[in-house]
Amino acid sequence: MKTKLLAVSLVLSLISAILFYSGTTSADTPEAFSAEQSYGIAGKAIFYLRVLKSDGTASSTGTGIILSPAGTAATAYHVVKSAQRIEGVMADGTVISPIKVTKSDELKDVAILELPSPAAMKQKDNAYAYLPLRKDKLRHGEAVYALGYPLKNTAIITEGIVNTPAADINGRSRILTSAQVASGMSGGPLLDTHGELAGIISGSLRTMTNIHLIVNTEDLRSLLPASFN
Repeated sequence: MKTKLLAVSLVLSLISAILFYSGTTSADTPEAFSAEQSYGIAGKAIFYLRVLKSDGTASSTGTGIILSPAGTAATAYHVVKSAQRIEGVMADGTVISPIKVTKSDELKDVAILELPSPAAMKQKDNAYAYLPLRKDKLRHGEAVYALGYPLKNTAIITEGIVNTPAADINGRSRILTSAQVASGMSGGPLLDTHGELAGIISGSLRTMTNIHLIVNTEDLRSLLPASFN
């Protein structure tokens, strides 16, 4: 009898351990979002960006990413290079102006932007929607999404994988992704499946079909205030 009770006790203990372990694992694993959910998360934190000439016409366009509720934002340097006047258009049609470049690096292809105060732009709860920065490095084959504005009032999302998290391109480390990129998406976000910003769209590789260049978060963080690090 004692042997049977001991065996039953061991079985129950094993089942409890398995259930505890399974519960802990599921609780610690971040939720993975679909493309639809990811666009829902990021759509309000990106904007159509245009660099204007003195006559009010656009000399270049791209995409911007909001990084903080106060209005710190980022884009690709080549989008705003030599810009005199910059404005953005949010998903709801709100025109954000003026936008200032506070820091930039041509080699990294990153520009940090300052938007007008959210109160001045009548943002809900006096705060901009924004994207948190990913802390961990990307991995080969990881699923990602690219977002941007190839046309005004037309934000799109594409899906792909990380072809490599670190490629030496012209002396700079770049993420390579198969997520499709169109003209106008430069400066837009590369999202991981947890809704975090994993990089900034920079361009495409002429030597590789359907492989696109992404600025990593290390280069982005190097230009941001210490509070982002």
